[in-house]
Order: sequence, then C-alpha cells, then structure tokens
Amino acid sequence: MPESSAAVPSRNPSSPDETVLFSEKLWPGVWIWIVALGIASAGILVFAPISMVAGYTAAGVLFAIEAVLLVLSTPSVSVTTRTVQVGRATIERSLIGGAAAHRGKEATAERGTRLNGLAYMCIRGWIDPVVRIEITDPSDPTPYWLTSTRRPEELAAAINGK
Repeated sequence: MPESSAAVPSRNPSSPDETVLFSEKLWPGVWIWIVALGIASAGILVFAPISMVAGYTAAGVLFAIEAVLLVLSTPSVSVTTRTVQVGRATIERSLIGGAAAHRGKEATAERGTRLNGLAYMCIRGWIDPVVRIEITDPSDPTPYWLTSTRRPEELAAAINGK
C-alpha cells in the first residue's frame, strides 16, 4: 500500500506556488497486518468457551480496532518547494541543512548508537532505511530529524535539491 511520489512534481492544493517534490505514507508492512490478524484471532480462543459466534465476533472487532489504529497512526513524509513535513512536524526548507540516506547497518547505527537524544524521530520498525535531516535553526534545540522511509535516496535528493 505504499504511496509513491510522482516522477513529475505535482501541485499542492494548499498553495498555488508550492510544488510537491516528494511524498510518501509510511504504511505498515504485510507482516504487521499478519501479526494484527494473529492477535485478533486470539479473541476466538478467549470467547470460544462462551460460543464460537462470540469468538469470531470478538476476533472481527479486535481486528477492526487494530486496523483503524494502524491506519490512523500512519505518518506521511513530504517535501515541497517551501517546507519539509515528517509526521506531525513541519519546517521551512530555509531552516534545514542537508539530508543523508542510510540503509542497513548505517540505518541501525543512526537509530541506535549515533542517536542524539534531542533529535526528532518518526521511526517505523517495519521500515529499515532512514534519512537524517539536519536542522540549522539557531533557536531550535533539535539537531536533526530522523525519519523512516522506503525510498531514502529519493527523499534525500528532494531535500538536498538534486
């Protein structure tokens, strides 16, 4: 279900002179949905002694609740000509420095041993690559943003203006 950015920049309806350079929703992976289905099916085991109908109903309700929570908590990442938005946070592009894409062991180090406690993070455990976005705003104590993305090179290129 990942939303992909268009190869050609698209227009953002909120501002006629603002062009979307990158856009992505950090949808849960297939295995997250399988885990959610497994957890929901535990409702069958809990309510089966009462009746199988109650068990299947409980499983359906549990899965519906999990699905709604997963969909509502799915953050988006977007880069426009004016702003960078990661999850709930938005910053003007004039207040950011460069961006660096990380995969594999480098991504693990960015999320772990190299992580600054003041960094803003939008991390999803089911997405391995991350992008580190430097913040140059002198009044902001946040040194950088760290976000998960399935397309780290594209996001870094959009931020770096390439």
